[in-house]
Amino acid sequence: MTPQIPTPSLGSSPVPASRRTGEARRRGDELLSIGAVLAFLRDDFPEVTISKIRFLEAEGLVEPQRTPSGYRKFSAADVERLAYVLRMQRDHYLPLRVIREHLDAIERGEQPPALPGAESRPGPLEEADRELAAAAGVLPGGVRLGRAELIAAAEAQERELVEWESYGLVQPGPDGGYDGEALQIARLVAELGRFGLEPRHLRAMKAAAEREVALVEQVVAPLRRHRNPQTRAHAEATARELATLSVRLHAAMVQAGLRSRS
Repeated sequence: MTPQIPTPSLGSSPVPASRRTGEARRRGDELLSIGAVLAFLRDDFPEVTISKIRFLEAEGLVEPQRTPSGYRKFSAADVERLAYVLRMQRDHYLPLRVIREHLDAIERGEQPPALPGAESRPGPLEEADRELAAAAGVLPGGVRLGRAELIAAAEAQERELVEWESYGLVQPGPDGGYDGEALQIARLVAELGRFGLEPRHLRAMKAAAEREVALVEQVVAPLRRHRNPQTRAHAEATARELATLSVRLHAAMVQAGLRSRS
């Protein structure tokens, strides 16, 4: 069973103290189903979903027990972990890798790393670089996701994926699987959807991306046709660098445009 994690002094506790105490008194050491955990957390984290909980489990942030028939059963410590992860994402914008380091430190009885202040949070340019790197490294090389796995990892539904595909935002590979870039796009489209932006609103972004791809291809196509393997490798490195610069330029232009209207 996952060890109990004390809540550090990081603002509000993961679950309201009065509610947590009352529930503990009523349940004792009773284990919770994933549906009960969802209901338990939603007062403080309205956006949490069962898919989100499953995704955090898949990422190793929580390890619920399993019944002989395979159903998940969560302890009070598991709920504390989930609340901690959700709060660090919501309030401090920490990536899961850093949150895992926090949890590991707390389990060892150590002080977790200092939280970033508002001034040290990534700006649009740094965020753009991070998203591009994440898209390339979100899955190990050669690993493909099936349709159901993509939907779960993106915290989406089948009908949403169907709509994304109908607008060309997400596309499976020739083998029917999805790579890291497809997963990252799906996650970002899902996040934008929470702000009311529908796939039809994102067609302009897709069209702009296709124009940027065409520009990059103009530069690297002659290098890719070269017989020298080193030159072809240089073409791929150049393409990645141009993609990064393109994303940064786009982010800077959006930031400048918003600032001019404020």
